[in-house]
Amino acid sequence: MKDLSMRHQGRAWVFGDNISTDLLSPGHYVHDPMDVRLKHVLESVRPDFASGVREGDIVVAGKNFGCGSSRESAPMHLKDLGVAGVIAQSFARIFSRNALAIGLAVLSCPSIGGRVQEGEQILFDLRAGEVILTDGSRLKSERLPDQMLEVLNKGGIIPILEEIGRSMRS
Repeated sequence: MKDLSMRHQGRAWVFGDNISTDLLSPGHYVHDPMDVRLKHVLESVRPDFASGVREGDIVVAGKNFGCGSSRESAPMHLKDLGVAGVIAQSFARIFSRNALAIGLAVLSCPSIGGRVQEGEQILFDLRAGEVILTDGSRLKSERLPDQMLEVLNKGGIIPILEEIGRSMRS
């Protein structure tokens, strides 16, 4: 077990409300190779995002993050670009479920709106259910259930299923 991403510090990319799955994974590029699809993540709201995001960065957003279709590629594209987690005031339910299933941390933090500056170093602690800002402020987030933390810890559902399969063959 790797016990990763329970506590992570990274640079914030700040977005507003209603960031849809189509903004995260534009349908126009659905049949293109992955490297092409990744270049277009969030481009209509932040043209510099895909080229500027770095491993370990954190997406911070307003209400209803991941709204729209149940496009599984939306959280996967963020993970593939190296995003460590998404902190939003609220999430579309299907997005948060898909994100957790692929091992991308999501924290619902209703008080985060307007509190984080672009590029600020922030820290999230999944076990404690909090976000710590540069000024030392601690914002409570909705703590994920232990079962979801375990799924994140193992990297998503697929690694868990692979582990079960290996144990069944032994």
